Amino acid sequence: MLIGPVALPNPLFVAPMAGVTDRPFRQLCKRLGAGYAVSEMITSKPELQGTAKTQRRRDHRGESAPIAVQIAGTEPLLMAEAARDNIAHGAQVIDINMGCPAKKVCNVWAGSALMRDETLALRIVEAVVTAAAPHNVPVTLKMRTGWCAQTRNAVKLAQGAEALGVAMVTVHGRTRDQGYKGHAEYETIRAVKAALRIPVAANGDIASPEKAREVLAATGADALMVGRAAQGRPWIFREIAHFLATGEHLAAPATLQVRDWLLEHLDEHYQLYGEYSGVRSARKHIGWYTAGLPGATLFRARMNTVDDTAEQHRLVQAYFDTLARDHALLPERGTGAAHDDDEPVAA
Repeated sequence: MLIGPVALPNPLFVAPMAGVTDRPFRQLCKRLGAGYAVSEMITSKPELQGTAKTQRRRDHRGESAPIAVQIAGTEPLLMAEAARDNIAHGAQVIDINMGCPAKKVCNVWAGSALMRDETLALRIVEAVVTAAAPHNVPVTLKMRTGWCAQTRNAVKLAQGAEALGVAMVTVHGRTRDQGYKGHAEYETIRAVKAALRIPVAANGDIASPEKAREVLAATGADALMVGRAAQGRPWIFREIAHFLATGEHLAAPATLQVRDWLLEHLDEHYQLYGEYSGVRSARKHIGWYTAGLPGATLFRARMNTVDDTAEQHRLVQAYFDTLARDHALLPERGTGAAHDDDEPVAA
């Protein structure tokens, strides 16, 4: 699959998620089967370019290609400058955020709020494409189906974006009003795919290999983008790839293999964030990896009191070492605290 001149190894994508898809997470997902990963969104506001958060999000040292960066904002000139700046920092694809439903983003008319102003949305697309063109960097667009159920305008905006030179469109099958509630619908994605010549990626509720196959059939999309289902389960991409290719499921990963993936993830996470922020921001990842596993509730309660990266690393290793004594393969995850603690695991 191609995004403009950029070739991808496969059409399984990691969705951009603020606070999640940092460089260590993207790298791990790529190693475990994702063909493409988009960064956390980077604001176009000039006054925020020097913050520690923005600097971390622009740090692509050691990241495997292609490097895709999502930018967010409401002013065409500033978005164009953000595109040029991120290209200078290594971006090989620029993605425009018109999909984020968060209130702090939409309240300033960025993210999916731009879908309410089609003229402004397309002015931003034109400015960013123009800025990226001299560098031969393709521009992509991530959007929702519309602002609300009464204004599903994804097809119209996607057609306008294609005419302005966008190389790919990703559609999350919900309106902004839905947030992440209810179920994604795929009819609008199918309509976008039918209306465009450029690749279209489908996003929304893809949490299993079977669902991936269902969404491909329902939409005719060229690619699939997985978000929340990859949190704590970055190997979902190789599971989907194997199922789509063979119709069969991969066995669950070895418990000690999951331990090694998580410890590798933590090491890279600590290097990016440092001691103080690293140990705290890693807690959510550890919680996702262990959710529903035997003894996880007690383990996480203890983990959340630790403020030292070395001790956090040691406790994670001890938890999985103990779990592996009874479960050579990662056990099926439970759905609640009762299962979570039916086999307490000492750490």
